[in-house]
Amino acid sequence: MTQSPRRTSGSVAMDDYLEQILHLIEEKGYARAVDVSKNLGISQASVTNMLQRLDAEGLVKHEKYRGTVLTEEGLRIAKAIVERHETLTRFLRLFGIDEETIYHDVEGMEHHVSRPTLNVIRALAETLEQDPDLLKRISKKCGSGK
Repeated sequence: MTQSPRRTSGSVAMDDYLEQILHLIEEKGYARAVDVSKNLGISQASVTNMLQRLDAEGLVKHEKYRGTVLTEEGLRIAKAIVERHETLTRFLRLFGIDEETIYHDVEGMEHHVSRPTLNVIRALAETLEQDPDLLKRISKKCGSGK
């Protein structure tokens, strides 16, 4: 049995940090510990500790008082995390599930879904988007009736 390539940093918490850093960089052009702390609802001291850990792992470059940037590997992982999140969200939205439920479900699922399973979900979403009649039939079976 072959092992699939590394799909995350190996830690749910690290994944959340990488995802948040990417979002901040895209939004503001930079990521500071204070912003990560605010967005994740975690103390700034805890954020600083994790940023130092991510730096030691080679996933970010963290400079005290200057900010944090993703390394090439950190960026690759962060983009994969965001892609998983978006694919799962897109799939669940097809069935008319409310946004709050989708958010909570995806937050749990995104850290544990494998690349092969994500590929299946992506293919299903694409197929259902292209075949509204099939989507209606499946939705009726699910009780969403969309």
